[in-house]
Amino acid sequence: MTFASLGLTEALTKAVADAGYETATEVQMKAIPLALAGKDLMVSSSTGSGKTASFILPALERIIAARADTTQRRDRATVYGPRILVLTPTRELAMQVAKAASTYGRHVQGLRVATVVGGVPYPAQIKALRGPLDILISTPGRLLDHLQTGKAVLDHVEMLVLDEADRMLDMGFIDDINTIADHVPAARQTVMFSATFAGHVGRLAQNLLRDPQRIDVSSHTDTHENIEQRLHWADNHNHKNALLDHILTEREMEQALVFTSTQRDADWLADRLAEMGHAVASLHGGMPQGRRNRVLQGLRSRQLKVLVATDVAARGIDVPSISHVINYGLPMKAEDYVHRIGRTGRAGKNGLAITLGERMDTGMIRRIQQFTTQNIPVSTIAGLEPKSPEPRMYAPRPGSDTERRPGGFGNRSGAPSAGRFSKPSFAPR
Repeated sequence: MTFASLGLTEALTKAVADAGYETATEVQMKAIPLALAGKDLMVSSSTGSGKTASFILPALERIIAARADTTQRRDRATVYGPRILVLTPTRELAMQVAKAASTYGRHVQGLRVATVVGGVPYPAQIKALRGPLDILISTPGRLLDHLQTGKAVLDHVEMLVLDEADRMLDMGFIDDINTIADHVPAARQTVMFSATFAGHVGRLAQNLLRDPQRIDVSSHTDTHENIEQRLHWADNHNHKNALLDHILTEREMEQALVFTSTQRDADWLADRLAEMGHAVASLHGGMPQGRRNRVLQGLRSRQLKVLVATDVAARGIDVPSISHVINYGLPMKAEDYVHRIGRTGRAGKNGLAITLGERMDTGMIRRIQQFTTQNIPVSTIAGLEPKSPEPRMYAPRPGSDTERRPGGFGNRSGAPSAGRFSKPSFAPR
């Protein structure tokens, strides 16, 4: 289905075409028409599915329509705040959404987009908030700071978007979100994107949304299997480091995103790899925003070959040249594994996701395989084979909840498949 057939104006379809996209993804086909009709939405979709475009394009359409209606023109001398408010869990994801808004709004004359995130000096943000805005993209904590000091005005928000709502709640933002929502007109349109709507996320949706339409495409994937998974067992920490050193020097390694479990581990590992001559940097939430921006720019410009990051800091990273994702430290939750490896295999390229596991990681690896209904194939490197026996892994139990969940990774039978991760083909974000 083309973007024009979804009801978008020429200015937007031209921008989408300029960005190199011709047909809409499943989540876009389902969400955009409903969003254009003003419906509240609860959307579950997998990483790389094009979810950002599915709310940015309707938001831009709303702005275009408002400008065409002379009765809605604003007095530039008055502070009105944004028409569209997008909340994201991290600074990096906020920047990614802002980039998408600029890309798809390139033919919308005078489009005003601002980001309000932590780690950026307040005066620059206050200046942006003083004038009329089209789209404001923010993390909850920093926006709440501006609300409490009277610098942010949300009286004219027409559309509220919560991107990765489950992640925001995991980070403790539920009270901030509720307070922000109280400052937004009740007559707004609200759109929520989340990996799940169970538990506290579902209760938040019940409080904020009015007669929402539910869209769930998180369990549907293409047959385009472009991410290969491998599991390397390590005898100990030194063995794990030796495996990592070998992988990072392989000829086919273009750029690597290496995940650690803590900020301290990220800095330690980046320092170690730098001493070995790698073009490397760390990225985590404890770094100043200016430094984080420089690190991301270095990754995009390919000045950096290796980025060592934590889960939160890596959210929203979209760099097609990342050929390898390496799990040096395993995630706390199985679903984060899916988000991690989704950072590779982008823009139609193949990707390689490697997990370096020790015996103490057996439980989490088993939970990952149950969650994805896939076995991660065990691999070895000549000369670096583990000396300890391989830990015994079990497939999901027949009849278990994990087995009965839809085969969101290319397998609907519930039995684990092996080898590759079926991911939606690259889509506009």
